[in-house]
Amino acid sequence: MPTESRTQFLPGTVTLVGAGPGDPELLTIKAARAIAAATVLLVDDLVSDGVLEHASPRARIVHVGKRGGCKSTPQAFIEKLMVMAAREGEVVVRLKGGDPFIFGRGGEEVEHLREAGITVQVLNGITAGLAGLTLLGAPLTHRNHAHGVVFITGHAKPGDSGTDWQQLAATARDAKLTLVIYMGVSSATQIQADLLTGLPADTPLAIVQHASLPQQRHAVCTLGTLTATLASEGLGSPSVIVVGDVVRGIAAVAVPSPQQHAA
Repeated sequence: MPTESRTQFLPGTVTLVGAGPGDPELLTIKAARAIAAATVLLVDDLVSDGVLEHASPRARIVHVGKRGGCKSTPQAFIEKLMVMAAREGEVVVRLKGGDPFIFGRGGEEVEHLREAGITVQVLNGITAGLAGLTLLGAPLTHRNHAHGVVFITGHAKPGDSGTDWQQLAATARDAKLTLVIYMGVSSATQIQADLLTGLPADTPLAIVQHASLPQQRHAVCTLGTLTATLASEGLGSPSVIVVGDVVRGIAAVAVPSPQQHAA
């Protein structure tokens, strides 16, 4: 039997850990090991308390909130904290909701740490765009309905023109792609209007809020009723919006909600 390779979490290093969508049971084994080994944890807002139960009681936990529409810890300050803690010989874990490399600014943090001479590694987590639809019993790809999937943000960087939604709609229609939109609730009216230039109004759509958590809520509608459904159902951030024929798969099974499981 080959010797099992085990990742080391050493003093003076930083590990970016994907905490997944919220449910602590969706952590990878390696992520749980990293959290347990950390002497300092820098934790995002969207990381659930259950995930932190893996942390050592001796670890220093620093909450560095970053959530759309709320006051956020400046990114430069978070990066400074990571460098300082690593140079002090701490075992640093940067704990991020979902996956660090899918709209988690993990790429920026890795670049900054490397430029500062800090050894950094990344552990993937399950992203909410995948978990959300899976928990409703539908796939993101299906050879009869979707040849691929696009993960895309609905929140443009300040000064950036953002996504060309009209072009994306045409591409999704022609290439049979599923669209998974993160941080799109606040821009839903414009996103809907632009997508309707290339996709039919009856294109199936799902909105999933707080994916995998006990308070998870969702709605299934069509592209033409997106904004009306957000309003009528009272759905807000953090949510993912999934657009495409794969959403029809939700109707094929009866999947209990997390609240029903708890009951």
